[in-house]
Amino acid sequence: MVSNKLVVLGGGESGVGAAILGKSKGFDVFLSDRGELHAKYREELIRRDISFEEGQHTEAVVLAADLVIKSPGIPDKVPLIVSLHEKGTPVISEIEFASRYTDAKLIAITGSNGKTTTTLLTYHLLKNAGYNVGLAGNIGESFAWQVAEKKFDYYVLEISSFQLDNIVDFHPQVAVLLNITPDHLDRYNYSFQNYTDSKFNIIKNQSARDHFIYFDDSEVILGEFSKREIIPSKLGISLNHEIKEGAWFDDGYLAINSKERPFRQDFSELPIKGPHNAVNAMAAILAAQSVGVETDKIKTGLLSFVNAPHRLEQVAVINGVTYVNDSKATNVDSVFYALGSFSQPVILIAGGVDKGNDYSEIEELVRQKVKGLIVLSVKYEKLRDYFSDIVPQLYITQDVQDAVNQAKSWGVPGDVVLLSPACASFDLFNNYEDRGDKFKAAVRNLEKS
Repeated sequence: MVSNKLVVLGGGESGVGAAILGKSKGFDVFLSDRGELHAKYREELIRRDISFEEGQHTEAVVLAADLVIKSPGIPDKVPLIVSLHEKGTPVISEIEFASRYTDAKLIAITGSNGKTTTTLLTYHLLKNAGYNVGLAGNIGESFAWQVAEKKFDYYVLEISSFQLDNIVDFHPQVAVLLNITPDHLDRYNYSFQNYTDSKFNIIKNQSARDHFIYFDDSEVILGEFSKREIIPSKLGISLNHEIKEGAWFDDGYLAINSKERPFRQDFSELPIKGPHNAVNAMAAILAAQSVGVETDKIKTGLLSFVNAPHRLEQVAVINGVTYVNDSKATNVDSVFYALGSFSQPVILIAGGVDKGNDYSEIEELVRQKVKGLIVLSVKYEKLRDYFSDIVPQLYITQDVQDAVNQAKSWGVPGDVVLLSPACASFDLFNNYEDRGDKFKAAVRNLEKS
């Protein structure tokens, strides 16, 4: 008999979507959020006659559940979740729940960096080829909501480690693992192995008929191959060496070595730049090939792709200086990739809420490429102290317009002004989108002056 009392913890996009799917499948649904629900989600719940509370979790109601779906933002170690585990109540993620009610083929993409671009590009390649495909996970509309109300044959899912922590039978036919670098370690008892294990959950239910696409240059990923059985068919990606079955970067070309459909694509023709995006593009191509997309459709899709905002997004060229918004770069690894995307001198705008960053990872690139560092942050001391003797000039501010104005004063034709913060945004902004939008507005003010 199906568990009937379903409690959803968290009333954001994924939580409300899970509640809607639960109700459509006959569950007695109750949604609980410790914060205040967004008005549009509150209205949806009322309209659909789904019971909910906000501003608290009523423990007695939650603990009476037969099944709990929790927001990825709620750690497993909070007392309420611990109590549920002790009681033996299943606690799962929205992606696990939604996957139980769809026969669609799933392409699931994870990694510490690059997963949003890869997910969007993979979705674009399938959509461009005429596939009936949905976009979900960490991006777009709720996976569960789409399963409840739409009928897609394929889903491309951006999946975080937090979502993978609470899967049971989630089974993607195509799994992509782009990289594993230290991130969110506070959620994993500061154990990098725990975080790595979470990422590898993406393949735990795959069969020999499925595909596992991975970055073959990652020592962390390759190191795990000796520790665990890899059941699905492996497709590697490399920037440094030829891959017999997979893809590699060959003298400026994306070289796809596939038994069925090998091809080459001049990477310089694509609208996305930098070695990290070469990896993302090869992953998307292999994923699209794995579900049968034809080569000519892949080639046209690659050329027409438009990336999401805040990811190496060119904002403007003013007096020969290019302004680039990379506000999504909230860790050092992302800044490493961003700096590697440019051969021109860079004026770097960085800073925010430091997550235990190790700036030695980018020190050599900063020495080579950065002609000036602008620290946009309330707590600026760590960046200032690390880079003051490394960069030719350094400026500190808490105002994004002031930061952009200072960058303009340093810039000469051919330079790049790059917002790539390496930090979270919450000291001065609502989120990374807000930071990126305010940076773009500040650049546009330069155009007017």
